[in-house]
Amino acid sequence: MEQAKERIGILGGSFNPVHNGHLMLASYLAQWGYVDQVWLTLSPRNPLKDPSRLLPDMKRLQMLSIALKGATDVDICDIELSMPRPSYTIDTLDLLTRRYPRKEFRLIIGSDNWQTFDRWKDYQRILDEYGVIIYPRPGYPVENPNADGIEVVEAPMVNLSSSFVRDAIARGKDMSFFVPPAVCKYIRENGLYLKK
Repeated sequence: MEQAKERIGILGGSFNPVHNGHLMLASYLAQWGYVDQVWLTLSPRNPLKDPSRLLPDMKRLQMLSIALKGATDVDICDIELSMPRPSYTIDTLDLLTRRYPRKEFRLIIGSDNWQTFDRWKDYQRILDEYGVIIYPRPGYPVENPNADGIEVVEAPMVNLSSSFVRDAIARGKDMSFFVPPAVCKYIRENGLYLKK
């Protein structure tokens, strides 16, 4: 009998910086059994986002490493750093599937991203071949939660964003309860996100 493939949830993002909302969601999806593991997949540049405030890849990767030290069901995936840019999710999922044939991959996105999902490259193939787990974001209800290829999860809602954290740091606020304390220390020691 063929062994069931390990289910990996791919939560992509700029993680500029990684914050407690990312980590809570990833941990929830793994612990509550939606997937076996969640890989936080660092995106070098989202083709739909403004790159001007993006920290260098290695600094964002370092913050992920610090945040996930000792984690068991959440890991880092840096595959997109070696892929052509801008990176497209379908290409990432295809490459991961070729590289890890014993694993099965599902995409994790917020309900805010679901509203523009039909603008993503090969979005229908993502739905058909991989499936999408959608978590709630305040103010973005999912219109058709029973559509083919999607699973809407009632994960705890955290209205926290990396842009909020960046702006707060630029204004001199203490973010040690919003990002992991060790990440906060790294940001402070390296003078990141301060006003230029």
